[in-house]
Amino acid sequence: MKTEKPMANHSTKIKKGDKAPDFKAKNQNGETVALKDFKGKKLVIYFYPKDNTPGCTMEACNLRDNYSLLLKKGYVILGVSADDQTKHVKFIEKYDLPFPLIADVDLSVIKAFDVWGTKKFMGKTYDGIIRTTFVIDEKGIIEKVITDVKTKNHTEQILE
Repeated sequence: MKTEKPMANHSTKIKKGDKAPDFKAKNQNGETVALKDFKGKKLVIYFYPKDNTPGCTMEACNLRDNYSLLLKKGYVILGVSADDQTKHVKFIEKYDLPFPLIADVDLSVIKAFDVWGTKKFMGKTYDGIIRTTFVIDEKGIIEKVITDVKTKNHTEQILE
């Protein structure tokens, strides 16, 4: 009987207190979004595998449903996946998402935040986006890294 070696979980090397990686990418409308655009604001940048999948939809809808609370607490939300602009527009329209999504098709932002790694799902091993959220303070410093994202209660994790 062949025993399978347990897979080491990939976890970003970025940690609390680090300077957030500088990034520049296009959102769902083709507008360029950069880290510098959020100077003076608390940014929640969340990385998720794919639009319209159950976990990713749950996470986006949890952030949508708590969006006004997050805004009141001073947070700005930005989602990132490797889906293209067309898929993001459909996802935003279907679920009435009030925040922008980065179409990181070249994986530049995903790799800058070190959230690309080997995953295992239903017996298959493949490379993909590791669901991770970063809370970045007004000066561009990582305030919190959430690697064990609870899609149904993500807002609670951000605010705790």
